[in-house]
Amino acid sequence: MSWIYLIIAAVFEIGWPLGFKLSQTTNQKFGWIIFAIVSMALSGLFLWIAQKNIPMGTAYAVWTGIGAAGTFLVGIWYFQDSASLLRILSVFLIIAGVVGLKLST
Repeated sequence: MSWIYLIIAAVFEIGWPLGFKLSQTTNQKFGWIIFAIVSMALSGLFLWIAQKNIPMGTAYAVWTGIGAAGTFLVGIWYFQDSASLLRILSVFLIIAGVVGLKLST
């Protein structure tokens, strides 16, 4: 169950940079900032819960890795961020590290 909490935390980790970006690109500035703040709080809460049974270093690395890779993909899909081969390879390495941490616990 702790790994599910960690995945939930990582999804909320994607929510706060998304909220900040949308606050800059839409007319709903304060609504998206509130979304970002709530995402931060929930991300931290679920990380805290997950760390009860997952080693701190592993939980933090997986949390930030999924958050970084997810934010990267959202940026490419919805905001036309660069999708160069080097950027994609770099995110693949992050994902490989996250999978390696999961397999080693």
